[in-house]
Amino acid sequence: MKKFGCIFLGLALASAVSMADDCVPPKAPKITEGEESTLEQMLASQKAVKEFQAANLAYMNCLEPMLTAAETAAKEGDEAAIEKYKAIQETYNSAVSREEEVAAKFNTEIRDYKTANPG
Repeated sequence: MKKFGCIFLGLALASAVSMADDCVPPKAPKITEGEESTLEQMLASQKAVKEFQAANLAYMNCLEPMLTAAETAAKEGDEAAIEKYKAIQETYNSAVSREEEVAAKFNTEIRDYKTANPG
């Protein structure tokens, strides 16, 4: 029975790896400089940020089954599975961080735009 569990675990990890090829991280949008932008440019940046956030959420949702499978495998104590789990977890966390960075950059540029264009 233990042998069957190892085979199943190997298949789950292999399918997780092939799913990783399907999970493509979105490119961060270009955000215009707030103090030099028109309202239209800022609105275009806002739209690009929202599209990026939606694409990034889809990317993270794509990673979640792999993360769950790797976590289950890592609980078995297999060193390779633990490393795989850490790698997928790092990839997922990087996606979260990238989204936070894009949002922070956009918020900074909005403040700069409002400072340059009071009223």
